[in-house]
Amino acid sequence: MPIYEFHCNSCTNDSELLVRSSEWQGTKCPHCGSTHLAKKFSVFAAAGTGGGDASACATGGGGGGGGGCCGGHCGGHGN
Repeated sequence: MPIYEFHCNSCTNDSELLVRSSEWQGTKCPHCGSTHLAKKFSVFAAAGTGGGDASACATGGGGGGGGGCCGGHCGGHGN
């Protein structure tokens, strides 16, 4: 089951909940118990290889506005 982000219209808190994508309606807010949740649009980051420019990683260049981050090692800043 995927994790979705929800916004509670009653208490205005945001939460990440593990629910079936087709059965999320009626899910209760973990903060107040309300069922007045709205599913938020979420983006995700994928880790791993594929599609990256290995030469840019080797030289510290990031290209494409990535800030020089390759494989989780961001420009040698200890990240």
